[in-house]
Amino acid sequence: MLLINISGFLLIALIVWWFWLYKPQEIEVTNNKMVIRVENGVYNPAHIKVKADKSTVLTFFRTDSSPCSATLLIPGIEMSQEIPLNKETVITLPPLSAGEYPFHCSMQMYRGVIKSE
Repeated sequence: MLLINISGFLLIALIVWWFWLYKPQEIEVTNNKMVIRVENGVYNPAHIKVKADKSTVLTFFRTDSSPCSATLLIPGIEMSQEIPLNKETVITLPPLSAGEYPFHCSMQMYRGVIKSE
């Protein structure tokens, strides 16, 4: 019984860490270009830093066959883009004001953030 309780506590701790405490590394866009892979249920990288007031080119490459991963939404700039499987999709972001711009799939299972500074 003690082993079950300890296992349950560790599982709860892992869930709390993964969903609320874990902060992935933020990757800065260099030369105003970056490739983002859509694979295994995630965007990689998922936390992107761009320069404010400069347009940025993001290239999405999707290898994940999940139908959810086929659509990219960036609500803060009212952008919606289909991402075909195994093909590069180039998206040019307009110059962004300083702030954070979440992006996600149509069901919000795949998530990321563009941070403009």
